[in-house]
Amino acid sequence: MTIIMSGSYLIICFLSLFLIFTPSFTIVFGLAGCRPDQIQALVQFKNEFDSSGCNQTDYFNGVLCDNMTGEVTKLQLPSGCLIGTLKPNSSLFGLHHLRHLNLSHNNFTSSSLPSEFSNLSRLEVLSLSSNSFIGQVPSSFSKLTWLNQLDLSHNQLTGSFQLVQNLTKLSILDLSYNHFSGDIPSSLLAMPFLSSLDLSENYLTGSIEVPNSSSSLRLEHLSLSHNHFEGQIIEPISNLITLKFLDLSYLNISYPIDIQIFSPLKSLLILLLSGNSISSTSLSSHSGVPLRLEKLGLSGCNIGEFPNFLKSLQKLDFIDISNNKMIGNVPDWFWKLPRLSTVTLVSNSLTGFEGSPEVIMNSSVKILDLALNHFKGPFPNPPHSLTVLSVWNNSFTGSIPPAICNQSRLALLDLSYNNFTGSIPRCLSNLQNSLLVVNLRKNNLEGSLPDNCYDGALLRTLDVGFNQLTGKLPRSLLKCSSLKFLSVDNNNIKDTFPFWLKGLPNLQAFTLRSNKFYGPISPPNQGSLAFPELRILEIADNKFTGSLPQDYFVNWKASSLHMAEDGSLYMGDYTEIPGYIYEDTIDLQFKGLFMEQGKVLTSYATIDFSGNRLEGQIPESIGFLKTLIALNLSNNAFTGHIPLSLANVTELESLDLSRNKLSGDISRELGSLSFLAYISVAHNQLKGVIPQATQITGQPKSSFEGNVGLCGLPLEQSCFMPPTRQPKEEDEEEEEGVLNWKAVFIGYGAGLLFGLLIAHVIASYRTKWFVKIVGPNKHKEVDPACRPDQIRALVQFKNEFESRSCNNSDYFHGVSCDNTHDWCCHEAKTPK
Repeated sequence: MTIIMSGSYLIICFLSLFLIFTPSFTIVFGLAGCRPDQIQALVQFKNEFDSSGCNQTDYFNGVLCDNMTGEVTKLQLPSGCLIGTLKPNSSLFGLHHLRHLNLSHNNFTSSSLPSEFSNLSRLEVLSLSSNSFIGQVPSSFSKLTWLNQLDLSHNQLTGSFQLVQNLTKLSILDLSYNHFSGDIPSSLLAMPFLSSLDLSENYLTGSIEVPNSSSSLRLEHLSLSHNHFEGQIIEPISNLITLKFLDLSYLNISYPIDIQIFSPLKSLLILLLSGNSISSTSLSSHSGVPLRLEKLGLSGCNIGEFPNFLKSLQKLDFIDISNNKMIGNVPDWFWKLPRLSTVTLVSNSLTGFEGSPEVIMNSSVKILDLALNHFKGPFPNPPHSLTVLSVWNNSFTGSIPPAICNQSRLALLDLSYNNFTGSIPRCLSNLQNSLLVVNLRKNNLEGSLPDNCYDGALLRTLDVGFNQLTGKLPRSLLKCSSLKFLSVDNNNIKDTFPFWLKGLPNLQAFTLRSNKFYGPISPPNQGSLAFPELRILEIADNKFTGSLPQDYFVNWKASSLHMAEDGSLYMGDYTEIPGYIYEDTIDLQFKGLFMEQGKVLTSYATIDFSGNRLEGQIPESIGFLKTLIALNLSNNAFTGHIPLSLANVTELESLDLSRNKLSGDISRELGSLSFLAYISVAHNQLKGVIPQATQITGQPKSSFEGNVGLCGLPLEQSCFMPPTRQPKEEDEEEEEGVLNWKAVFIGYGAGLLFGLLIAHVIASYRTKWFVKIVGPNKHKEVDPACRPDQIRALVQFKNEFESRSCNNSDYFHGVSCDNTHDWCCHEAKTPK
């Protein structure tokens, strides 16, 4: 009997799942151990929100049910699935047996934290980070007495910390990136099992209270960075002797920190003090510093000399002393620290190295960043185990050290913005199994670009711009199939357009500006330029010729860009380089300015074909490029009209079509481009009225000058032009006919014969009649030489404005007309 009931129960469960989740069998089997009522509650919870952005097949993969009772005990939903308001009557709060709940990285649209969370009294882990929660944490949270992990970080919560006082089992508490304020009570630090406390990025002020019996505490991880403390907090913290990790960066305190005060923290491994002022006396002393330190952050601490106390930290593997005021040479003893792995000395005024050229060669350093200093002279032989070498923006001279090629794990080589000379080492090809980035931009390198690409090469970025390279682009680049960013701009390379680079499946940005490239940029078959992933193409200031076929832009990736598959926002976000952030740099002529842009986004497109000899019509297929933000076709010989399809490029911010041979008018649809901040069509053959849209009339008049036929704002040339002259007799006949019909209409009620009589009288004195109609005063009449159609235009012009403040008797006194040609003068002035 028991067996039969169990079988029936399983069948009911399966049927319930089948009815709810068919045809997704993955989900069915994932919840096979859950009771039907529990499954129904889960589905109901899901339906309370917009979950269209979820991967539906993975939605319930984070659900775990008790094998015996079928109750849901764990719920961990995929990130970004739920959009909407978390209401107090949510079915979530009916899952009373939950022990682990993770709803992080959703969007509960500024919901308050419901007090009904207290219904889940068996919770041990609760993570609600990054959910846009607002307001105070309900006092009912204190009923969750089984909690050992609570994460409310990255919300907009306010208030103090009274809520956690009863949570005596709490081990990990993360309240970072909120709006909590006030003091840190001693009761918080006295919690018997608390090992990790993160209160960074809040509005905490005042002081910190440490319980007297701190020896019984278990706190190992404490982060108070980016707050607004006013009182003394450093000395109380020095009593937390169990600490291993301490982050006090950017405390906004008004007094300098003496590093020796942390000497009681014998277990301290990581100390982060960036953004504070450090006492100068503590920098030179070897005593009183926690000797077990492995990582030390001193960025932006107003340090003027190389810290001498580092000499005693024999276990140090990470040091950041960037953004300080250190001058002179790096001492030779520094490179002898036995475990040194990551060194960041960025943004100082250091000029050299003490010791011989081999001083750093035997160092254990793996990541070495010396950027933005004043180093000069030849670069010393690098350490053997480097993975990152960045020395950009210094004054190093001489050739690139061949010893760099001996690095078997080098992933990033950035020697840009120096004065290196000679040729690019061919031996860099030895590093094809490790190198991801080679940046040699803005040096004085000569020769040709070597064949450094072989099958299986991992290279993602190659930037050799602003050197003196010659020759042609090597076809071996095709073997660097992972290449995303290629820049050879501002060299002396002489070659035809490399259509063959379309064989690179991942190429996103390609710039060869200011070289000696020549010939057509249209494919030999005169079709679309179909690079699979290309979104940035800069080929300005070369000698390209020919025209572009109408379907030239049809197959461009820029027609619809999405988030990169790896989730990266910027080109150069290479996660394969741990512990270092690299930025690709591109020179872009944008909004009329020539600028250097770092952090190049992966989600937009730019095109610059300026300064060549291109001709023919601009292809209408340009309208397919929905994510184009900058288009520069200036200084060419394009003809025809401005493509109407440009109105479809809704993200466009900068448009430069100046110095071509474009004709026709400016489409008023261009005024609908709401992001268009810069437009220049100067020095073409355009005509007609400039569209009076905010994005266009707000431009300087230089953006439209050099077009004889253009008129209207922002140009000073008025669009009120004299009409085409008709023969005098024809004019008189036309006016006479119009007046006759008006008279007929006036006289219709009194009789047709009387109307015709009036018409004859009016026709005889038509000039005088018009004068009396339009002249506001019988004593001030319009010049009788003015043609009737000209008088009507003057009256219409007056009626376009509020003119009550005018002296109507003098309104037309300033009008005179040509007696010979019957044209109205252009210098009519309206009295003030």
